[in-house]
Amino acid sequence: MASEILAVIGALLLATLLGVSDAPNATASLVAGRAGPYRGILAWSVLWHFAGALVAGLAVARTIVGLVSLPPSLLVAALGMGCIVSAVFTLVAARRGLPVSASVGLVGGLAGAGVAARGFGSINWFHASGFHVTGILGVLGGIFLAPFAGGLLAALISLGVYHPDWRFRRGAIRPVRLGTWAMAAWVGIADGTNDGQKAMGIMVVAVAGTSGLHDVAIAWWIKVVCGLALAVATAIGGRRIIRTVSRGLYRGGPIEGVTTQATAAAVILGTALMGIPVSTSAVVTSGMVGAGMVRRRHHVRWREVEIVLWAWVITVPACALGGFLLFWGWRLAGGVR
Repeated sequence: MASEILAVIGALLLATLLGVSDAPNATASLVAGRAGPYRGILAWSVLWHFAGALVAGLAVARTIVGLVSLPPSLLVAALGMGCIVSAVFTLVAARRGLPVSASVGLVGGLAGAGVAARGFGSINWFHASGFHVTGILGVLGGIFLAPFAGGLLAALISLGVYHPDWRFRRGAIRPVRLGTWAMAAWVGIADGTNDGQKAMGIMVVAVAGTSGLHDVAIAWWIKVVCGLALAVATAIGGRRIIRTVSRGLYRGGPIEGVTTQATAAAVILGTALMGIPVSTSAVVTSGMVGAGMVRRRHHVRWREVEIVLWAWVITVPACALGGFLLFWGWRLAGGVR
């Protein structure tokens, strides 16, 4: 029973920290483009993140739960440890303004806990079925490739938008700003769908006591609880991260905002359908840098970009070690056998 309670608390904590770390980045382009007042932007983010969580499917949730093969009691404990380690690491990074990924931290923490529970044989390393990629290596590959896809797509769109034969008149800026709001809503829905499933899947396993999500649906109340935790957290935390992403890496305008939001939403929704739990912060950050390289390369703050990249790199090993030690300590304390 203690492991189940720990997993439920961990899932809610994860949803909250996803709101603090990943979710606010959906508003970064609005802030960078000075599209409106900060509070209005946050309210817009809360609305669409919650809507995205309510329409969430199961592909990402099944991928997260299926990263390790363990009996139900051990799986619940491992999921709880993975959530807690990821949340703590993300919170520490967020206080320093680093947009690290709670999703990447969850993968690392869960892998470390799985090894502590039953050794390396408990890890599902890789499996591909059509466009659906699962396993630790498959998920990490998708997580790290998604930002490059977002940056490349944003750069290609920016090349077309800023073609020498194109000339934007001053009157076109207002429709572009409105488009930024529409794209931010799209990112909010995509992020709520992708990030919401991570916490929902863990909570379902903890409540139902199953070893997977093959024949289990997500109850409406779980969607509401996790969706609210994710959405409300976008309004109460993450301001330093928003400042880092929106103005610390590249100061763009409304056109770059639309480009970044459109590419981020496309990548996040696409990976959600494939069951890959990507990081919104990573996709949005790379999109802004990709757009900035096309328009004003010398305005990209490469030192800040390097710091963010190193933060992403150390997330997996740090959280894996934390997950291993936390599960080992929980077992010594009698939490699991």
